[in-house]
Amino acid sequence: MAKIYLLFISVIVFGANCFAQNRQDTTQKDTARHLKPLTVTGYLIEQPVLAVPASVSVLSPAQIKLEPENSLVSVMNTVPGVRMEERSPGSYRLSIRGSLLRSPFGVRDVKIYYDDIPLTDAGGNTYLNAIDINTVQGIEVLKGPDGSLFGANSGGVVLISPVNRYNDSSYLSAGLNGGSYGLFHEYANLQNRSGNNQLNITEAYQAAAGYRQNSNMYRAFFQADDRVTLSAKDKLKILGFYSDLDYETPGGLTLSQYQQNPQWARLPTKAFPGALQQHIGIIQKMTYGGAVNEWRISDQLRNVTSVFGSYVNFANPFITDYENRYEGTYGLRSYFELSGRPATTLNWKANLGLEWQQTNSDINNYGNRAGVRDTAQTLDKINTNQHFIFARYLADIDKRLHIEAALSLNFYDYKFKNLFPNEEANFTNRSFNPQLMPRLALSYQITNDFIWRASVSRGYSTPTTAEIRPTDHAINPNLQAEDGINYETGFRLRNSDESMFLDASVFYYHINNAIVPQEDVNGATYYINVGGTNQPGFELNFTDWLIRRNSTDFVRGLQFNLSVTLDKFTFSDYQENGGNYSGNKLTGVPEQVIVGSLQLRLPANFYIFGQYNYTARLPLNDANTAFAPSYNLVEAKAGWEHQFRGMRLGIYVGADNLLNQKYSLGDDLNAIGGRYYNAAAPRNYYAGLNVTF
Repeated sequence: MAKIYLLFISVIVFGANCFAQNRQDTTQKDTARHLKPLTVTGYLIEQPVLAVPASVSVLSPAQIKLEPENSLVSVMNTVPGVRMEERSPGSYRLSIRGSLLRSPFGVRDVKIYYDDIPLTDAGGNTYLNAIDINTVQGIEVLKGPDGSLFGANSGGVVLISPVNRYNDSSYLSAGLNGGSYGLFHEYANLQNRSGNNQLNITEAYQAAAGYRQNSNMYRAFFQADDRVTLSAKDKLKILGFYSDLDYETPGGLTLSQYQQNPQWARLPTKAFPGALQQHIGIIQKMTYGGAVNEWRISDQLRNVTSVFGSYVNFANPFITDYENRYEGTYGLRSYFELSGRPATTLNWKANLGLEWQQTNSDINNYGNRAGVRDTAQTLDKINTNQHFIFARYLADIDKRLHIEAALSLNFYDYKFKNLFPNEEANFTNRSFNPQLMPRLALSYQITNDFIWRASVSRGYSTPTTAEIRPTDHAINPNLQAEDGINYETGFRLRNSDESMFLDASVFYYHINNAIVPQEDVNGATYYINVGGTNQPGFELNFTDWLIRRNSTDFVRGLQFNLSVTLDKFTFSDYQENGGNYSGNKLTGVPEQVIVGSLQLRLPANFYIFGQYNYTARLPLNDANTAFAPSYNLVEAKAGWEHQFRGMRLGIYVGADNLLNQKYSLGDDLNAIGGRYYNAAAPRNYYAGLNVTF
């Protein structure tokens, strides 16, 4: 099977190169349709993606709008190496080049920033589901461990832009859509540009009944973003949002239950009530904000400083208990950049900075009496501190050779005490030894349109607060951090007008002390360290405007996109409870994922978009005794856009899972009793409209 994929990819690469060369003369004449160069801002400066010596994927506002406008899952899964799941409306999970083992719920082991401000707290958790998709105006995914600039992580970094940096005009936009299973979503966005100030205000409300029992969801969201040019050398951004999210969680089913009726919520047993009886779900209120100041001290020196904070009020009535979490986070990030004077042969930049975060958590568990909080079981305090110092030097030699060397020194500690039932008076401290995270990378521009790159970097990922104090209520100070070395090489190819772009990479990442979850007989989760994992992989991303003609032709444009992920991830030196899992496939990771799409542009601003996703089967437990079957997803969207008298109107209809596949999007890995399956919706439909003044 792998040979077939490699042959298929080789044909694409060869054909793309030949096609780019053969049509060079015709595309040069099409100056009116010359595309903007693809750039990335994730490495502290804006630079062309072609030359970046790292595995980077960029999702533009136009790409995001082509996908369903109610969830990030579909568009994120077009990025090779990324797996995003939504077990029920509002319940996100995300991994980059790895497993969702560490994320039975929530987002962990991936560092996420929201416009230069960390969305990931000091305890390693990210409330990505707090955000409304209509505030996402661009995403950059930096794949592989990148702690040299962003601190402890072993998966990668995601940078989310809440404001479209390509549109600084004043406008008012609004949208409304609805669809199957009670879907309703509305938003309104005002951007006002006046003098040296740009104010952006967004509100959104989303609700869904869900396909399964006990899967209702609603989210109210409000965001304000103000950008002020204080002077020619000083710019200030102030950003904040409030999110009120409430969603029910249906829980996992056994295989026989899933086959009999996939819409069921978790059923009661002789020992425990079911999801419906206990009204299990998540109630999550989050306030988040910060300020970012960019000060150009001189032509060669600038400083960027941000201060930020968040507060989360979280409740989770579950089968066996009722958990409340109150989490306050505050911190700062600041770095200096020194640039050499522009030269013909050598241009360089150097950065020096730090990031510091503190998260204080009250985590309390009570009895759950049919969704009502009952008597106290365990009350704990955990205060987590994470900070790091980073430095980087990058150089461009003869505008061909790009070299980056970066290093961070990482500190992590937490302290905890039990307030009930032990009534401890003092905190117990747990400190991790400071860790260096180096990264060395280079790229060489062999021709103007073909570049080779290579990198080596160290990954280091400390246990999160949710792993230190999991759902079994026992604090585990013995849990160690993961670490490993990632080796990677690849190339990028484009044609003269960047209407065709190809990015391919191979990597090998070995992780030591891998953190994996286990479940006790009551279904509560706890975490252990195992020997490690071996993670070799191949990724390819290809896009091409196959047809780009003038406005008199019937077919105004035809774009083809292809994403390929091939993994061979396995456990190493893993023995637990009498079982030897060394060499087993890494739980929750499909070995092949292929996503392809076509966008067709027609007269009168009509468009048709179709996308196909093949995901191979994946192991559901560490023993590899159960597998989720492969699935084939097809989605389609058609729309019409029209502009008149200062107003732009867009109307669209769409359908998901057109093949009516029966599949689970978000399996409960290593679930006790084989309750692995969370059924996704069968064929479903949606329609909506957007208007901009």
